[in-house]
Amino acid sequence: MIFAPLRFTFPLALTAAVITALAATPASAAGDNVEARVAHVLATTPLIDGHNDLPWEIRTRFNGDVAKIDLAADTSKLPAPAGEATLMTDIPRLRAGHVGGQFWSVWIPVSVKGPEAVQVTLEQIDLVKRMTARWPRDFAMAYTAADIRRIHKEGKIASLIGVEGGHQINNSLAMLREYYDAGVRYMTLTHSSNTDWGDSATDAPAHHGLTPFGKEVVREMNRLGMLVDLSHVSEETMRAALDVSLAPVIFSHSSARALDDHPRNVSDDVLRRVAKNGGVVMVNFALSYISEAHRHWEADRGAEQMRYNAPPFGGLYIGDPERAKAALAEWDKAHPEPKVTLAEVADHIEHVVKIAGADHVGIGSDFDGMPSVPQGLEDVGKYPALLAELAHRGWSDADLGKLAGGNLLRAMAQAEAVAAKLRAERAPSAATLEQLDRPPAKSAR
Repeated sequence: MIFAPLRFTFPLALTAAVITALAATPASAAGDNVEARVAHVLATTPLIDGHNDLPWEIRTRFNGDVAKIDLAADTSKLPAPAGEATLMTDIPRLRAGHVGGQFWSVWIPVSVKGPEAVQVTLEQIDLVKRMTARWPRDFAMAYTAADIRRIHKEGKIASLIGVEGGHQINNSLAMLREYYDAGVRYMTLTHSSNTDWGDSATDAPAHHGLTPFGKEVVREMNRLGMLVDLSHVSEETMRAALDVSLAPVIFSHSSARALDDHPRNVSDDVLRRVAKNGGVVMVNFALSYISEAHRHWEADRGAEQMRYNAPPFGGLYIGDPERAKAALAEWDKAHPEPKVTLAEVADHIEHVVKIAGADHVGIGSDFDGMPSVPQGLEDVGKYPALLAELAHRGWSDADLGKLAGGNLLRAMAQAEAVAAKLRAERAPSAATLEQLDRPPAKSAR
């Protein structure tokens, strides 16, 4: 959640006979037919997207009532609130995209804190489960790597849950455990602001990484088998988590900082550490994380808006919104928005592979959590076009399968194995933030 590409047309869903035939055909037999190669890969390996924000959109647009939205129809035709994008996700387009597994983001604003944050998080977890239950022919809940593989073989889409912000546990390891029991299989340590125990990439440093309690959060996630997600955290927090974690970490929706110097992205040094850890960087599609030119354009446009209307005291046209709007329109005309394409997303994927290796990359689109999208990756139906682009660049079917979902499945299975060992060795942690980060002051003598 944030505030000429090659295109291939695929049928809405392959017939069972075609899928069976493709699955039985060696990759070499597909030859240079890229469409057939991609179909073969996605018939044998579930494509798993690490991050989709549809649950929050259902909450805000439909008051959390899944009966008010028909995911079996084209949701892009639904009217969007003013200034917001049309929805990017529905079942027909998920099928067109050959999606085998989706981590649904359970995000809440960082302004929601304390017990209310826990309640809203639980409501969003419930929303994901209600959404999955409403369309049982297409969705099934998944809690393990084996579940994802089984559900994919059944021809359904595995629904998984990721909590997008450490503020959502209200500084309680007991709440972390309750979320795991409710089905959460990753947690992003921070969102756009620092927590009491970890620094965000987009906030001023407060802890310079993780506090002792923050490190205990990572240890308890390892013991549970909940993936540690380092999207949104500062580089110091990334390093601190990698120092502590005994299981592979993930970046559920981040890109390469060498190509776009956004603090949300992953530096080459951290990419090397992710490879040693066994983790996976799932590349984001959001324009500001893909294109350095677009990131600068966004910053310039934001500065221009403030120049026209900077409450409460300044701004050239403060108190005259129509004049400010006209001035911004003139600025837009003189400074057209840079185009961002599918090919640039492929560039980020290839950079992750160049530094970390083909075993450590995945896909984390951020669909329905971003206001605009790259050309060629407009919605959840377009994943095959991305794999086709990489196939044209010389990628093998084996490496396409790793990107699509194989790497995430491997990391998830390894996290499950680490958890089984740790659960046998130690009890749930009873540590609190007060005990670890705020010890009582020593009395004066």
